[in-house]
Amino acid sequence: MPRLIHRSYLPLFAGLFVGAFVLGWFGIPMVSSEGMIIRSTYVAGEIPSAPEDTAWEKIPLMTVPLSGQVITRPVWPEPSARALSLKSVHNGTDIAFLLEWQDNTKNDRLTPGTFRDGVAIGLPLGDAPAFFCMGQLDHYINIWHWKADWQSDIDRRAAKASEGRESGEVRRFEVIPRRKSSVEDLIGGGFSTLTTKEDQGRVQGKATWKDGVWRVVVRRPMASAGQENEARLEPGRLQAVAFAIWNGENKERNGQKAVAPWFQLAIDPVTNL
Repeated sequence: MPRLIHRSYLPLFAGLFVGAFVLGWFGIPMVSSEGMIIRSTYVAGEIPSAPEDTAWEKIPLMTVPLSGQVITRPVWPEPSARALSLKSVHNGTDIAFLLEWQDNTKNDRLTPGTFRDGVAIGLPLGDAPAFFCMGQLDHYINIWHWKADWQSDIDRRAAKASEGRESGEVRRFEVIPRRKSSVEDLIGGGFSTLTTKEDQGRVQGKATWKDGVWRVVVRRPMASAGQENEARLEPGRLQAVAFAIWNGENKERNGQKAVAPWFQLAIDPVTNL
């Protein structure tokens, strides 16, 4: 006798069917992520927290394809970013991702009529993957959204503090927002449902832009502060993960973005070597 599909999975399958139909309607080929596993490599000791850290050279690199967001209006079938290169590492206590992509312009200021660069990591809350863009009702998603302008705020504050200490001069007044992190920690339960978590700063970011390439590190403690609103990241766990990229120069914002739907993130178990 065939096994019945559990009701909790019906919204997921319906969303995948609709997504495949819409992609086909716009002539965009489906890229299957089946069999594509992103590995978070276990290392003993401290893990890198900056893109330029040489420790990244020892971590395997993987490149995932990106496509346009065509599920909801306004659709964005032609994003500028077409591929995302990434690495991941953990030490049993913290986990970090290095994300790299081509972007010929650096957009790190958000002003009227201009838009910022950004990248996001999506992790479902629970074992069943939700809709990869923003989650869905009863299948929420934890989103880590790194923002270039937030990184600029943090870097400019640090630079001004350093200048003042070194020169001994009174620093010029400039209003620079105080940020706990360049990454906004969010919960999504469907389109237009994004909620900023009250406890910000657990997910940290550090980025550089050089020669038309963004290199962004996103890092978080592996232990969850709250199972109900924070993705589980445990050694030995197989975890779904999705990605999104925004190019401010291409006027990309909100749902107008490049996306990489669910892949499998295999977090290495802790070993005693």
